[in-house]
Amino acid sequence: SLGYNTDGPGFMRAIDEAFELKLSDTHSLILGAGGGAGQAIATQCALQKPAKLTLVNRSLDKIIALASRLQIISSDTKIFTLTFDDPNLIEYCHAADLLVQTTSLGLQKNDPPVIPASHLLATHRVYDTIYQPAETPFLMSARLVGCRTENGLSLLLHQGVIAFQHWFPGTDPIDHMRATLKSSANKEL
Repeated sequence: SLGYNTDGPGFMRAIDEAFELKLSDTHSLILGAGGGAGQAIATQCALQKPAKLTLVNRSLDKIIALASRLQIISSDTKIFTLTFDDPNLIEYCHAADLLVQTTSLGLQKNDPPVIPASHLLATHRVYDTIYQPAETPFLMSARLVGCRTENGLSLLLHQGVIAFQHWFPGTDPIDHMRATLKSSANKEL
C-alpha cells in the first residue's frame, strides 16, 4: 500500500503565494517540529535544500531523530535543534526568515503566543498552521511587531487541491475550493 502526504507540498505553495518565498532560499524555523504537521513541513523544507533549517520542540528526542533523517535528504543544510526553553531561542528566531508555528497553541482563546514577541522582528514572515481562529495570539503578536503573517487556511487550500488532483488528474479545482473556503471562513468555521 502506498501513502501520500500533501501537507509538505501544500505548505510550499502556501508560503510562495503568501510571502513570495522559495523554501530553498529561506531559513525556516519550525515551532513544534516534533508533531505530525511540523515533521511534514520540516521534511518539505529539507527537500528544497536550504542553507539553514531550525527545528524547535518541547523535547529534543523527536527533533534530533528528525534532524538525522533530514540530513540524509539534504546533506548540505545546516540543521539546528533546540527546545522552547533554550535561552538561545531568541537568537535563532532573529536569524530566521520564516517562523512557522505547528503546535496546538492558539486553538483556545486564552492560549499564550508560542514564543514571546521579543523573539519576532518586523522583517519576519510568520505562518501559523492554525486557521480557526483566523488570528491566533501568535499571529496577533507578530502582526503588532510588523511581521507579514498568514494562517493555515492557505495550507488547507493547497494541500486539498493537491490531494484532489491526485485522485482526479488533469483537474484544476483551486478557484472553486478557494471560494468555498473563503465562504466557510466568513461563517466562522
